[in-house]
Amino acid sequence: MITIKKYAAIDIGSNAMRLLVCNIVEQEGKETQFNKSSLVRVPIRLGQDAFTVGEITEENIERMIDAMKAYKLLMKVHRVEKYMACATSAMREAYNGHEVADLIEKESGIKIEIIDGKKEAAIIASTDLHHLVKTDQTYLYVDVGGGSTEFSLFDSGKIVASKSFKNGTVRLLNNMVNDVVWQEIEKWIKAVTEPYETITLIGSGGNINKLFKMSGKQQEKPLSYFYVNSQYQFLNSLSYEQRIAELGLNPDRADVIIYATRIYLNAMKWSGARNIYVPKIGLSDGIVKAMYYNTI
Repeated sequence: MITIKKYAAIDIGSNAMRLLVCNIVEQEGKETQFNKSSLVRVPIRLGQDAFTVGEITEENIERMIDAMKAYKLLMKVHRVEKYMACATSAMREAYNGHEVADLIEKESGIKIEIIDGKKEAAIIASTDLHHLVKTDQTYLYVDVGGGSTEFSLFDSGKIVASKSFKNGTVRLLNNMVNDVVWQEIEKWIKAVTEPYETITLIGSGGNINKLFKMSGKQQEKPLSYFYVNSQYQFLNSLSYEQRIAELGLNPDRADVIIYATRIYLNAMKWSGARNIYVPKIGLSDGIVKAMYYNTI
């Protein structure tokens, strides 16, 4: 006997908004399966507003309302029975973030929860990683967003440390991350990883997923530090226009992918990790699983 539930997650990030619709397959005596049914991404760069002028602009408020109305209709036709919408650093740092969330709820019927960095890290880390995380190894999980980067250290299959830093791709694009932030990240990574002999990175976020896709590797294979570094140099050698025309990158990916790669490279260097695994997971996957297991 199989039971199928439909859950959805809306991730309102600093670089884009995403709707993930997931089929949750329950079968007696077997592990629950989470199968992606649909993923819709809308490139509304809220971080450009929040981190530079401190508020979400009228134009982007209208775009958000339209996107949320569309998401509501998509969830209806998919027959989604349960959903949650979470907004991260752009919405929590814009002084009108809560006002915009209230307006969106009024216009679309979708309630948005603006979560802090600690909760964001916890949700992302709640994503089921047992197929990757071996209990006899240590992993540093790095999720790079537009406004912040979440780090979680796993040892023996459990989280032993977790922290969020205000260092993301849209902030870096706007030259809003100073050396002190980089030094804090370096100090934290070195402190939490120092007791462990070998560290492996797990990376999530749209940019590392794109790098992985460009590598042509099979999903269970990691990227090496050498490969990530060579790609960083290669991307840096191209202009923004070349990254779009020659590599086929989306315009809202072509300008931030270099900054994301720099964060992953530094995390590998400071932790001593030689490899990075790239499962197709992120905040929206974490929201679905956290709803299902009732951990949020």
